[in-house]
Amino acid sequence: MVQGKDYVIRGGVAGRERLRILSRIMYASTASLFDRFGFKDGQQCFDIGCGSGDVTLELARRIGPSGKAVGADIDETQLDIARREVDAKGIRNVEFRLLDIRTMKEDIGSVFDVVYARFLLTHLDDPSRAVAAFYRYVRPGGLVIVEDIDFNGYFTYPESEAFQRYKELYCTLVRRRGGDPNIGPRLPFLLTDGGFEKVDMTLVQPIGTKGEVKLLNAITLENIADAIMQDGLASRQEIDTLVQDLYRFADNPRTVAGVPRIIQAWGHRPGAG
Repeated sequence: MVQGKDYVIRGGVAGRERLRILSRIMYASTASLFDRFGFKDGQQCFDIGCGSGDVTLELARRIGPSGKAVGADIDETQLDIARREVDAKGIRNVEFRLLDIRTMKEDIGSVFDVVYARFLLTHLDDPSRAVAAFYRYVRPGGLVIVEDIDFNGYFTYPESEAFQRYKELYCTLVRRRGGDPNIGPRLPFLLTDGGFEKVDMTLVQPIGTKGEVKLLNAITLENIADAIMQDGLASRQEIDTLVQDLYRFADNPRTVAGVPRIIQAWGHRPGAG
């Protein structure tokens, strides 16, 4: 997760619950993606933009106690929460580092077997620079996996005026901060242009008629409200009304809602595997 003035979604303690819900919604599809690659005991994994570290812990579980999973993020509060949770669970093969991929200059070497990033590149004004960093961090023959959104494929059934306004606000805000809310289909080309080979992709989109997956629209709007008002895109009164309408829509069992279309892409750094 990126933070700082260009990141549109609230971080820190206030944003932790949204990330927990998002992690639960995404668990099955991200786990299925990882299943494709058969992680091995002893591997070294790097989760960039790890936020609260839920995927970092999943990587650590898959590579066993002889491996190591490193999670990196710019949000120190989120990292502190993650460290406390890891300590409480007695997990020893996880490390969390403070890192801003946009300004990272430290040469940590090509030491990782797997580099992973979820919902990171969408917030960056120069995602190709981040992909170049992925290339440096992964060893020859190693694997890079990215997941990111495509708001063009975001929908509800039936159509909802509140949802369409939320979607408009989110996309406008991300673009103003230099990001791309529709970056998903670009992922395989970013990897190919970044020097990776054996690049491939697939698509997932968790949706439903009930449960937490339907709540994410309202929760995300609550978490970007400050940035929306800061940029003068909507008033507090309009945002509060939209949030109420989105929760009401989610409560209706005769509606469908979920997350944006998500592109999963991967590739290998050329060299010995």
